[in-house]
Amino acid sequence: MEKVLMKGNEALAEGALAAGCRYFFGYPITPQNELPAYLAKRLPQAGGVFLQAESEIGAINMVLGAASTGQRVLTSSSGPGISLKQEGISYIAGSEVPCVIVNIMRGGPGLGGVQPSQADYFQATRGGGHGDYRTLVLAPASVQELYDLTALAFDLADKYRNPTMILGDGVLGQMMEPVVLKPSEEIERPIPGWAVRGKRGGKAKLITSLYLEPEALEEHNLKLARKYEKMQQEVRWEEYLTEDAELVLVAYGTMARVVKGAVRRAREKGLKVGLLRPITLYPFPSEALGKLAERARGFLCVEMSMGQMVDDVKLAVCGRAPVSFYGRAGGIFPTTAQLLAQMEKAMKH
Repeated sequence: MEKVLMKGNEALAEGALAAGCRYFFGYPITPQNELPAYLAKRLPQAGGVFLQAESEIGAINMVLGAASTGQRVLTSSSGPGISLKQEGISYIAGSEVPCVIVNIMRGGPGLGGVQPSQADYFQATRGGGHGDYRTLVLAPASVQELYDLTALAFDLADKYRNPTMILGDGVLGQMMEPVVLKPSEEIERPIPGWAVRGKRGGKAKLITSLYLEPEALEEHNLKLARKYEKMQQEVRWEEYLTEDAELVLVAYGTMARVVKGAVRRAREKGLKVGLLRPITLYPFPSEALGKLAERARGFLCVEMSMGQMVDDVKLAVCGRAPVSFYGRAGGIFPTTAQLLAQMEKAMKH
């Protein structure tokens, strides 16, 4: 195993290459530009194809076409760009084509700013576009996880024939940390039976999200719903000092790193607090939170937004304990002192 110092966006790109991804279609937007810039050099070296599309809309439709042939395909963007891709993502989900979509979040709404944010949680976990569909969503909290979870994202996409999203933020994308890289090897995967590879005398195959008969469309939606139910087994999370915690903080991604440090400081002051970090945002670790709600006195959801994940925390806790929220926006992180004050406030209620 090789350990190197890498920027988050570049580590994610290497993770995609290690997972056998050989096709990338995208369009520039900060703070994820290092990812396509890195792949523009590395993909041709690996025998792959890098293409900067004319727009985000063009890029996501190229993803749909290339992924329909059974290849592992990647695209990346940030909030405004992901918004432009939503129609195509809905088509991909409706067509049951696997791919991986990266969102390195920036502040919003609108053009907002290039600073980090977590305000795209609703967009990612609720499908984001039109129709009844869901995307698997992974939330790394380190540069190493950006690398490791990218391989998992491709595996889950293939397993469920569904788009998988990696939800990071501007800090993760730009920061540098040591990363353990796996030895590079060519991965030979059989072409899936559903893939469109040309007729060549065999039975014609059709990949579509168009169902004009109401009964056929309803059956398709029911089939997708059964698949989303099976996805619940893929839930992943981390618990930190929750065994005797009276107050459990819930945070993901970069915010969870800040919260973990504040939890350690709170423990030094004698406060019984812990952290639950969702690694999958969809499926959400509702059952794990529900079990903690049986003994914890309260929960504090901390986000770099005005409050989005807090809805899922409340649904999981289901009224068994109070849930409070603390958030910052615009790329501002709370300080340890501010988090300690919020913990003390929550424990008084």
